Amino acid sequence: MSGIESLGLKIFHRLDPETAHGLALSGLRMGLVPLPGPVTGARLATTLAGLALPNPVGLAAGFDKNAVALPALMRAGFGFLEVGAATPRPQDGNPRPRLWRLTEDRAVINRFGFNNAGVDPIAARLAARPRGIPVGLNLGANKDSVDRAADFATVLAHAGATIDFATVNVSSPNTEKLRDLQGKAALAALLAGVMTARAGLARPIPVFLKIAPDLSPAELEDVAEVALDARLDGIIATNTTLSREGLKSVNSAQPGGLSGAPLFEKSTRVLAQLSRLTAGKLPLVGVGGISSAEEAYEKIRAGATAVQLYSAMVYRGLSLAADVARGLEALCARDGFAHVSEAVGTGRDRWL
Repeated sequence: MSGIESLGLKIFHRLDPETAHGLALSGLRMGLVPLPGPVTGARLATTLAGLALPNPVGLAAGFDKNAVALPALMRAGFGFLEVGAATPRPQDGNPRPRLWRLTEDRAVINRFGFNNAGVDPIAARLAARPRGIPVGLNLGANKDSVDRAADFATVLAHAGATIDFATVNVSSPNTEKLRDLQGKAALAALLAGVMTARAGLARPIPVFLKIAPDLSPAELEDVAEVALDARLDGIIATNTTLSREGLKSVNSAQPGGLSGAPLFEKSTRVLAQLSRLTAGKLPLVGVGGISSAEEAYEKIRAGATAVQLYSAMVYRGLSLAADVARGLEALCARDGFAHVSEAVGTGRDRWL
């Protein structure tokens, strides 16, 4: 992290978290943030569900909900980006405050509630983005929808031509009863609608499923079975958690989803279980608590083809993406892997 970035983070941490987040996006749009450009190499360039990635380090959904800073983010060292979540209609989300820093725990709690501008303006920005790394859209549902399951297919139908992949997000804890859609029958029906919408696109794209870290072993088995039956292209493990175990920060009891360092172990164990259950038939994306190359490497060795990060940037800055990618290259070289894909799953058993 540069001195300028460190100073910027100190200033941001004096502000309300959501205000600071908005200013960070404005700084990116205005070109005020130094960016490293592409980070790649013979060990790093990889393929995820047919997508060619310069490196396996992605930006998780939620940082750029409305796809307003894509040109800058595409030069920030990530191998791929995910924006959104987008819902069919614009949505304000939950009342503020709805974002808290848990500095002592290196964590974040959010209860945004799918606040976004709606799929149409988001799709327009996605269509206008420059060429470069793959960009996907997190699909969401309006909280007042009469058919939330249908909303996911609606968003994909509207935005599918403008994106490289889509993620079905039924795992956010901030829309009431949304996680109920992770049940076996409900999830199978929802995914059938999404896959029908994908079949209607002129250019079919990979579809991923993002799951919660709080599922029981039996529920994970159901998710794996449904994902394989639906012919999904991958699973993202995991979203935020409702657990508050072991937290020290003053705002730790706030409602919403917890992300950051305390999520690392829980999400990695879920990832390893999914790797075992899917037996290499589906690529997995590991997300949750990554703040270093070593932690990203653990996700990969637990079974992830690629990883995503977000919350750690609150404490480590945007330069974290490039640092993690370069660190992964060094770790693979240290362990004798000619390519990062050779490391996938090699340490899974220690997380089971």
